[in-house]
Amino acid sequence: MAATSPLPRWAPTPSPSRPLWRWGWGGGATPDARADGGVTGWTSSFFAAVFPWTRRRRVDDRWAPSAGGGVGTFDGVEVPLPAAQAVSLPRAAADVVDDPAVFLTWEDVRVTVPGRTRGSPPARILDGITGHARPGEVLAIMGPSGCGKTTLLDTLAGRLGPEMNQTGVILINGRQEKLAFGTSAYVTQDNVLMSTLSVREAVYYSAHLQLPDTMLASEKRAHAERVIREMGLSDNMDTRIGGRITKGISGGQRKRMSICIEMLTRPRLLFLDEPTSGLDSAASYHVMSHITRVAAREGMTVIAAVHQPSGDVFDLFHGLLLLAYGRMVFFGTVSNATEFFTQSGFPCPHLRNPSDHFLRTINKDFDEGTMESSKANRKTAAEATNILTNAYHSSTYSEKTANEIVEMKGMGGTPFRRKEQASFLTKLLVLTRRSFLNMHRDIGYYWMRLGIYLGIGICLGTIFYQVGYSYSSIQSRCEVIMYTTALVTFMAIGGFPSFVEDIKLFRRERLSGHYGVMEFVISNTLSATPYLAVIAVIPGAMMYYLTGLTRGAEHFAYFVATLCMCTLLVESMMMIIAVIVPDFLMGIIIGAGIQGMMMLNGGFFRLPNELPKPVWKYPCYYISFHKYAVQGFYKNEFIGLSFPSDQLIEANATISGLQVLKERLQVEMGYSKWVNLAILFGMMVTYRMIFFVIVKIAEELRLKLRGIRFRRLK
Repeated sequence: MAATSPLPRWAPTPSPSRPLWRWGWGGGATPDARADGGVTGWTSSFFAAVFPWTRRRRVDDRWAPSAGGGVGTFDGVEVPLPAAQAVSLPRAAADVVDDPAVFLTWEDVRVTVPGRTRGSPPARILDGITGHARPGEVLAIMGPSGCGKTTLLDTLAGRLGPEMNQTGVILINGRQEKLAFGTSAYVTQDNVLMSTLSVREAVYYSAHLQLPDTMLASEKRAHAERVIREMGLSDNMDTRIGGRITKGISGGQRKRMSICIEMLTRPRLLFLDEPTSGLDSAASYHVMSHITRVAAREGMTVIAAVHQPSGDVFDLFHGLLLLAYGRMVFFGTVSNATEFFTQSGFPCPHLRNPSDHFLRTINKDFDEGTMESSKANRKTAAEATNILTNAYHSSTYSEKTANEIVEMKGMGGTPFRRKEQASFLTKLLVLTRRSFLNMHRDIGYYWMRLGIYLGIGICLGTIFYQVGYSYSSIQSRCEVIMYTTALVTFMAIGGFPSFVEDIKLFRRERLSGHYGVMEFVISNTLSATPYLAVIAVIPGAMMYYLTGLTRGAEHFAYFVATLCMCTLLVESMMMIIAVIVPDFLMGIIIGAGIQGMMMLNGGFFRLPNELPKPVWKYPCYYISFHKYAVQGFYKNEFIGLSFPSDQLIEANATISGLQVLKERLQVEMGYSKWVNLAILFGMMVTYRMIFFVIVKIAEELRLKLRGIRFRRLK
């Protein structure tokens, strides 16, 4: 039963009735089509899904032929079928008509947060809110800024933060049950989207993540394009969303994009936070009218927090919940709201938008202005709010709401079931491909860093050009190694802003149940590794051969492998910081500080035996990845070499590389350089696991708090 399930609504549960792997992108490819790719088996599917340029054109009955008889593509995502050739989406697959309708009721909901100072009473955000939402209707939550609209939405959707305390009774079809994936969707006020993707790509990728493997790729594309057209984004399909670097689509179009993505599964319950913000009056009307039509056609229950709708948009709403600073001023139909204000002595002037009148009456932020009233000549907004609140609780409207809630609680109905999702491998491939494309297009992710590395490689290679094998070259080689290790790893913090954006997108999609933490961590690692290999191999080769370090394929391979592993390790560390401190400036400062401390304990600026043993030797020296990177580089460089000794000390003598390592550099020689590389790999995996654990702990904490609130509601 959904009510007793310990799983969160976003926990993926692969269905035993469908395979976890389907040949081809999105499944459905024939053996002939697989063989046409150049490689067979899972290798073909994996590389075709992640790296689109390795895939040949496929021609079968499930893919739309282009003008030339092949398949048209754009940036690795298949172009959808033309309208005349599009495969119609089966209603049973997209709309799941057998799902129960949602009657959502809430009674005496209160939300408080701790006081700002110790000993101060809790601040009350919501105070005794009661109401309901019906299938096929749109309920608007209105009120001045800061009145608690978003908090109420979060409360009803189960998304309150851990610092908030909730009481009251919230029922779905008369029962207390948790929402499963596909049952509900939440469109946040902030449009968190991947800026490098086009509108078409963003919706397509989301469709592949959310819709089940039992649907063909062509069906998913047709459904995604239909949703895009419904939101009026047909002319912007191939326009990039834009963000930090490029402008892209407008803010209003981003809002419609967010709604598109959440409506792909046709949820039974839809929460909208400021769906009309950033839209002009015409776009607001078209978007809300479409949502109203879909709600009526599919029996969808829609709850929208709206700041100040136009008259046309206001007329689309079936119900109205009016809030004023956490208190409920009115709940009922839109027509009854105007009647209620008139009966309470605050009639709406002729030809004025009722929503404007309601908000002007109860907005006490500008209380030097006063409100007209037939019962008293002048009323402040605070006084008007008190009059309206008291009038509502003693009116027939409040009694009618209570009776309707009692009626809905007795309706019952079948419990919710999770909608079928894509399999783990499908999600992994889609996320890897999307992340790879994002990194390829975002110039600040890796390309700018590559340019810096190339410039630094030229500078370092020319300054230390062919250091040779003299006695002074020992110091030069050490300096090249340390500078390379410090700079290449330190520059990894340049990708922190992109990490923060990725984490924001992950949190939104994770909270909506699109995929899990494991898929995100693995896909990010798979997509980043090729880029890290490029920025390690090309600049590394320039530095290695210009400076004249030890020749040999094995030595060079170890050099670039260690560089790549160090960069992956630092990126893993910065992802942990991005989860804990999601602020650009603070995150970069903290990341730079941690790396600076690790450099000091890396065994170069201060030899290991000379480090102060408390703190700096134990444990900082042993947890600094610079120690293992530098010592691995030292072993790779000096073992097998010999140098003339300092002629001022001993003439006609040579110093072996082993002597340099043991006596001068104090390198630990009990294990080989490959062990150093393995330790770095282990540290990288450990950091990735720490990231995974931090996110999972946050989820468990959220689940625990939800369980406490659930028991408190009983």
